[in-house]
Amino acid sequence: MLRLNIANAMEEVIGEKGLAEKEIEALRDVLSKAVLQVKQRNWEELAFLDLPEQDISDVKEIGVKIKKDSEYFLLLGIGGSALGPRSIIEALSPFHNLKKTPKVFIYDNVDPITLHSIFDIVDLKKTTVNVVTKSGSTAETVASFMILWEMMEKVLGEATGEHFVATTDPHKGNLREIVRQKGLLSLSIPPGVVGRYSVLSPVGLLLAEVIGVDSREILKGAADIRDRVMEEEPWKNPALLMAAILYLYGQNYGRTIDVLMPYADGLRRFSEWFCQLWAESLGKLGLGLTPYPSVGTTDQHSQLQLWMEGPEDKVLLFLRIEDYGEDIKIPFVFQDMEGLSYLSGHLLSELIKAEEESTELALAKAGRPSVTVILPRIDAYYMGQLFMFFEIVTVLTGFLIGINPFNQPGVEEGKNFTYGMMGKKGFEHKRQEVEASRERKTCWEL
Repeated sequence: MLRLNIANAMEEVIGEKGLAEKEIEALRDVLSKAVLQVKQRNWEELAFLDLPEQDISDVKEIGVKIKKDSEYFLLLGIGGSALGPRSIIEALSPFHNLKKTPKVFIYDNVDPITLHSIFDIVDLKKTTVNVVTKSGSTAETVASFMILWEMMEKVLGEATGEHFVATTDPHKGNLREIVRQKGLLSLSIPPGVVGRYSVLSPVGLLLAEVIGVDSREILKGAADIRDRVMEEEPWKNPALLMAAILYLYGQNYGRTIDVLMPYADGLRRFSEWFCQLWAESLGKLGLGLTPYPSVGTTDQHSQLQLWMEGPEDKVLLFLRIEDYGEDIKIPFVFQDMEGLSYLSGHLLSELIKAEEESTELALAKAGRPSVTVILPRIDAYYMGQLFMFFEIVTVLTGFLIGINPFNQPGVEEGKNFTYGMMGKKGFEHKRQEVEASRERKTCWEL
């Protein structure tokens, strides 16, 4: 089971800049109410908690079909529709396209250079396209879908629809209507599941099946950690305790930047997934905590100086891996060089673990707080635990801050401006705002 160590956030270990137990105790009533909101499902958007019990027979069936019929799998999505699947493939099938088929491409932007580059590689006749948008109207994803549909129709004709899978709302939206009209295969994102909380839905699970990962294991891990963190006693609930610590540091100590640093290359994309979850859920009404993605040991050589001696506005969230599953021994070469020979005979896993522990200690010695999430290994089961754990921590932190952790009003305004600029009916006033803004900016352009 995933574990949490909070020693390096407490005053007993890092001194006067650490938290006192009494500060957490003083939150006991508030923490209890936060957990009760989760347990009682007071918000429709808590539907993500039920995803471990979903029926995934369609996901598995379509996954088998794609593996059998396709050499390429192209996922079109943005935000949670892409970051979750990216996290899964990077963690559970590293360098996938160099070793296995179907080759997987995730197009999560509207950069024409990237899409052209994908077209240079894939054979559209041997490609399945997974279009992922819950609303069915996400401009970036729909634009990509329209381009792919026309291109594939030219080479496939009436068989075009057989090469698309739509992952969207079960009942409504433009993409659902296209499913009905064209007879596309489709998977449903449950109505209450918000995009950034959707990785454990078909959004992430179809890709898992396509790359040969058993999605049942992902869901089993998610279920186990979910049940573990429904405890109202904060000192027995790692998700509640982590939320409390990050809330207190942000609220009372000005430490509003949370750096997630996994010591595994395969979890680099997970850091990016966390950043969307944390930023979009908590940043509103002038409140919130700022996420920052990192990876150890790489960023010890690019960011650690800032964390050690820069502004005291950060909390480090370490992700420690106990068993890497693979290992390599450092050989006995260059033994006449003292600066190298000390490494001989050690394992790479020893070195990366020593680096992680040393960074924790160095920060603690400098009075810089951190918490450590301990992951037994990186596999489907524990990835499920990681996703669910951080989703629940995010929700609890939002409740502590006093905001809705599920909406994103700031994002919606940006979308509305885009609709106006692209000529969507009903958004003409937004186009006028954009044009007025351009006029104001003209004299400031050099």
